[in-house]
Amino acid sequence: MSKLSEVEQLELIAPLNSLREIVEQSPQLRNLAIHSLRGEESPQALAPARWDWEKVERVLVVRLRSIGDTVLSTPSLSALKRFLPHAKIDILLEEWVAPVLTGSPHVDTVITLERGSVASRARVAARLRANRYDVVYNLHGGTTATLLTRATGATHRVGYQTYQYSWLHNHQSPSSSFLWGRDKTHSVEQQLALLGWTGVPVSDRPATHLAVTEAADCKIAERLHAQGIEAAPFAVIHPAAAFETKQWAASNFARVADKLAGEGLAIVAISAANELPVVEALKEDSAAEILPLTNLSLPEVTALLARARLFVGNDSGIAHMAAAVETPVVVIFGSSNTAHWQPWARAPAEFVLEEMDCQPCHGYFCEKFEQPECIKRVPVDRVMAAIQRVLREST
Repeated sequence: MSKLSEVEQLELIAPLNSLREIVEQSPQLRNLAIHSLRGEESPQALAPARWDWEKVERVLVVRLRSIGDTVLSTPSLSALKRFLPHAKIDILLEEWVAPVLTGSPHVDTVITLERGSVASRARVAARLRANRYDVVYNLHGGTTATLLTRATGATHRVGYQTYQYSWLHNHQSPSSSFLWGRDKTHSVEQQLALLGWTGVPVSDRPATHLAVTEAADCKIAERLHAQGIEAAPFAVIHPAAAFETKQWAASNFARVADKLAGEGLAIVAISAANELPVVEALKEDSAAEILPLTNLSLPEVTALLARARLFVGNDSGIAHMAAAVETPVVVIFGSSNTAHWQPWARAPAEFVLEEMDCQPCHGYFCEKFEQPECIKRVPVDRVMAAIQRVLREST
């Protein structure tokens, strides 16, 4: 029996007012009705519901670590809020990355954990316990995340069977590859699968999403206006990366900047304050006039990327932020697994990779060569070709 026919049956057996009450009280039926009216196929779960969702009032998502990890959790947050519009959806993040989700419409409360602080862990554990969550999803799987998931005392604690200390979860999911029926899955799909295994509709694989706050957008508008490029189309270049195996040479980014400037785009280079030498090297190697912005808050980075005509950069959290605001992106990959970390994008997006037998790898350092050849061998002309394609597709 199809989902639509279930709604039709309700219409036949219940007066209109009763039907309205049923739909309002049931998030599942409400969503079915919305998709039916739009003529859309409703998203499906990956397995039957493992508990009575009608009794769930409060959900916690645990997603520690980096900017990219946080951005790639937003499809899961979106799927949860869509499925449980009246429930409270919270997320636990590391303190330094929490501003990425400022203004998110899919999160009620962002709870933060101070990195490396035992006292912070104790305080957070007590707070989580007091919140009395019905369901907790551990999207991270590390030791700290798992211990805090257990500390919540939630009725339903969900993690993958492969997690270390997986027995601290009372619901242990098979792998995302098994649930999606594919050998390789993206980070977004890996996180969505954990929800889908418990009955949350995720089959449409929602997009990543970041909110642009008015305050951050005003600050960026002022910065761009001061440089005379507020109304001009501009490209954002992010030449830095967490590891040498992910960092394309600044001289290569300089050649890209020269070509883009020659085609009428202003050039903005961004980095964290401690990555300033990379931006300085880019400026020195380029003949283009480059505006460096190395002291932006994360909400300001989001606002800047949302205004950009193009983003070009290394595999990093900033690249995922650009994709999440629907800016066309080109990402240069070195050691990373592209199947797992490529941009999860609605706007035109490409990644450029020089395939090697040793790739992908852990990426902390190169085990095969004196220098990380995977990232060093990516040629400028292939990056420019990808840029031209995404620009054409996005006009």
